Amino acid sequence: MKKRHSVLALLATLSVLTFLDRMAIAVTGPAIQRELDITPDQWGWVLGAYVIAYAVFEIPSGALGDAHGYRKELTRITVWWSFFTAITALCRNFWQLATARFLFGLGAAGAYPNMTGVLYRWLPARERARGQGTIWAASRFGGAMAPLLLVPLEATFGWRAVFVVLGLIGFCWAIAWRRWYHDRPADQPGITAEEVATIGGDEGHGHLGTPWRRLMALPQLWLIAVAYFFYAFGSWFFFNWFPTWMVKGAGFSVAEMGLYGSIPFLLGIVGNLAGGVLCDRLAARVGLRVAYSAIAATCLTITATLLVAMSFVDDRVLIVVLAGAAFGIMDLMLPAAWAMCMSIGGRFGGTASGLMNTAGNLGGFICTVVIGYAIARTGDYDLPLRGVAAMVLVAAVLFALIDCTRGFDHKPIEA
Repeated sequence: MKKRHSVLALLATLSVLTFLDRMAIAVTGPAIQRELDITPDQWGWVLGAYVIAYAVFEIPSGALGDAHGYRKELTRITVWWSFFTAITALCRNFWQLATARFLFGLGAAGAYPNMTGVLYRWLPARERARGQGTIWAASRFGGAMAPLLLVPLEATFGWRAVFVVLGLIGFCWAIAWRRWYHDRPADQPGITAEEVATIGGDEGHGHLGTPWRRLMALPQLWLIAVAYFFYAFGSWFFFNWFPTWMVKGAGFSVAEMGLYGSIPFLLGIVGNLAGGVLCDRLAARVGLRVAYSAIAATCLTITATLLVAMSFVDDRVLIVVLAGAAFGIMDLMLPAAWAMCMSIGGRFGGTASGLMNTAGNLGGFICTVVIGYAIARTGDYDLPLRGVAAMVLVAAVLFALIDCTRGFDHKPIEA
């Protein structure tokens, strides 16, 4: 196996773990709410605490990786979030749980921007969209495995054991990453000169400093950040509220949620892998600007339509089909979005994608909290879903306007 593919595999493993840890609170949510007597609006804040903390430290963490190296930063990130994942098991009330989730979010922030930075340095330009597709497909695999693995674990040992086990797994990954990975491809033991040449320019392990003024002056960076803000309403509904929506809104049992709740994430795996290949092939024919924007806008328009339909049907089979299709098609555009941001940010892709993902997490925070209040006030689980669909449609329009070739490096990345 080529060394760059081993790096990608290790990042994919981390991506699986990030979503297992992220989804653990949603999957175990009904049990936690019962035991700790947490109301729907309080639960919205528990879920939102992670999201807002994730957003706050996203840009600094991406910049730290760009400046000091991804080996060090991803080690710090994983150790931090694994510690507070395990600490969640000790929580006894709403305030403790919200605080633990907030600190967990501070640690987890920057994982994907730093992975993007690794991909920029370790993959030749023609493989980067597929690399992003692999990373995000792995995240969806983690999301799919969450109900399948964690529901039985919770049923056997209780919800607290879920967080302890996940924390220990995270520590193991951090040790493996720190011992094996090197920031500069040329420094990686066993790599061939041929592979180093294939990868291309060796940027070194960092830079003298992030050129904040030049990055912040990029209109396309701000446009993609706003687009990602609205897109995140759709993704965070599935990450945080979908399991609860299935049980309390659509009438599924907890066991059925554990079985069928994984289907959207399984289709997300297919969507991400297919999206990465589609991006690279279409870009080779029509260019990055047209290919990436068209894929993102089309997928999000279809997703918004499916979410509205999902809110009006009662048949359980149809709900599962619509939910799976909505998430799978929404994920088809994800490699395009991150490859667009990588192109805009250039060699400072970690910082640029940190800005984009910060905007997404702010959108996710607002979505998560507002849904909780809307349900508490109205008792209606479908009305907020229609609002989510409207936000996704706005994202589709904005993504259609982005020109990712007008980025930091002032030239398109070769397809």
